[in-house]
Amino acid sequence: MSRNTPDLAQLLASLEPAAPLARRHLQLLALLDWVRGHERTVEAATGRMALLVQSAEQSPEVRQRLQAWWAELARHLDITTLLADFGFAQRTSMASELAERMRYKLLPVSPETQDASELFMLALPHELDARWLAALDEDLLIRLLAVLLPSQGDEAEAAGASAWQRALLDAITYCAGQILATGFAPELRLRMSEEVRAAQPFHALLRDAESLRVEVLHPLRTDDRLQQAVQGLREHLDACRAAINDVYAHFEDNGISVGLVFRLRQLRARILRVRELLECLLSPRPAVAAMQLMSHLVIVGRGRRSVRALVATNSSLVAAKVAERSAETGEHYITRTGGEYLAMVRQAAGGGLVMAATTLIKFGLYALALSAFWGGFMAGVNYAVSFVLIQLLHFTVATKQPAMTAPAMAAKLKDLEGNEAVESFVDEVAHLVRSQVAAVLGNVLLVFPAALGLALLIAQMLGRPAIDARHALHTLESLHLLGPSLLFAALTGVLLFASSIVAGWAENWFVLHRLESAIEYNPRITAALGAQRARRWARFLRRNISGLAANVSLGFMLGLAPAFAAFFGLGLEVRHVTLSTGQIGVAAATLGRDALHLPAFWWAVALIPFNGALNVGVSFYLAFNLALRAHNVGRVDRRRIYRALRVRLRRAPLGFFLPPRRSV
Repeated sequence: MSRNTPDLAQLLASLEPAAPLARRHLQLLALLDWVRGHERTVEAATGRMALLVQSAEQSPEVRQRLQAWWAELARHLDITTLLADFGFAQRTSMASELAERMRYKLLPVSPETQDASELFMLALPHELDARWLAALDEDLLIRLLAVLLPSQGDEAEAAGASAWQRALLDAITYCAGQILATGFAPELRLRMSEEVRAAQPFHALLRDAESLRVEVLHPLRTDDRLQQAVQGLREHLDACRAAINDVYAHFEDNGISVGLVFRLRQLRARILRVRELLECLLSPRPAVAAMQLMSHLVIVGRGRRSVRALVATNSSLVAAKVAERSAETGEHYITRTGGEYLAMVRQAAGGGLVMAATTLIKFGLYALALSAFWGGFMAGVNYAVSFVLIQLLHFTVATKQPAMTAPAMAAKLKDLEGNEAVESFVDEVAHLVRSQVAAVLGNVLLVFPAALGLALLIAQMLGRPAIDARHALHTLESLHLLGPSLLFAALTGVLLFASSIVAGWAENWFVLHRLESAIEYNPRITAALGAQRARRWARFLRRNISGLAANVSLGFMLGLAPAFAAFFGLGLEVRHVTLSTGQIGVAAATLGRDALHLPAFWWAVALIPFNGALNVGVSFYLAFNLALRAHNVGRVDRRRIYRALRVRLRRAPLGFFLPPRRSV
């Protein structure tokens, strides 16, 4: 022990039953800190607790002071709130809960409180506390109760037990009321099936809790009636959990929100808390059961402080739904036959043609010499309009595919079991790589000559190059392979991934708020558009909302990211492989054949394959990992997958780049 740390005798002598509230609580904190000790081990903590009990047993004066201090401490605290409400949000909103947890993180908590939950978090904040509380044996717990509570024979023990039972019953009633109120929330009831609503699982909870109270506290109770009351409460709790699962099952059709998931998880946790309180109430070893409950509450309290746990827990299902919607879209980007492969090349070629015009417009915006923000905003408008046009023309941009196809690939890992499944997955990988190669080639091979031709046409019409020679040289030098362009290409991959998240979120939001039905049937909309046109618009948006959100968000991110980075003094740029190739074409149109003799030109050309690989690879990697977590994919024998991929690369390397001849 340190010299500055008081020993047990000093701590017990300092206990003041008549001390102010804050001082008594500080004395409790000091006593528990002594129990934990410097060793921070379970054995040492339980040994110190045994030493504390022994000291009180050997000294009547210490025992009397300890009992008076404990009685005053307990008198000002309502343990029912701790048992029933600890670990739950005070409001049914994730935003308010997030703010509350940030408050716990950033601001100190005063020990001058009558809130048993706040004092509990102050007194038992460590993971060690959960372990040493659970390790206390029954004999030591009985002795501890004896030195804390006045000993007046069996009647006093019965009264103490009755007070504990009343606290448990009050907590069960409070939790049942909260479950009932949340279960009646419209956003939950409307997502339940008619059968579940008709069964009215939440209605009987309060009646069951009151029946349990009567049977536990009634002096003439019988075991049969008590067991009947307990069984009724448990059955209705199971029915409430089934109703919650029914809500989860309807997320596909009704959409999902973080706030809704938060309320469902709170509701499920309340149900589990009632079960824990019920087990503690009926346990034949009440002291041990009570301490096990306190140990569990310590763990709950640690989770109560974690901002990361709140966000991760309540966002995981939303991420899964976003990934599932992206997986549905991603399937359309995977080619498996020669015909699909050639169709992908044609679609990508069309996308490259549009992007050539986008590149020329980008250079035209430079000539306007707008401020950083407005220049980035107009560039974002240019990109967004181009991407949306490509979507409406049924063309494609290669770099948008990986973030959509990754969830589709991850979904297949859930069924990865025998060798045939591994080979099938390798086939899908080969299909995916071929699709990416076809799309990149289609974009790049057309955007360069198209941008070159458009720039020459503009030069012919204006009598001067589209951009001057100095600007052309600067463009080539900025695309140098050995410069920061590889970092910028990886950053662009992150933006591509972010646009896929926006796409999945937007589609989920569209479904959640039932906008398809609103557009089709809203009287004002149908009056303005007509019933048939409103129906067509509703179906069009339902099919295309994901792509529109991805294209618009990606366009503005590509345009505004450099502007925002410049505001913070960061010289970041975006390197989209199709746009970069188009820029090289425009620069070559200005420099003419002399460009072929410039090292900067060839260094820029050398960047193209690396640029495309980083755009595709980074976005795919991020989306794939998100999908793995969202789908809760368990342990997968990755060595088998890697081995199968290596074998396929040795035996048929062209299969990753060209479709099988038999399918052409």
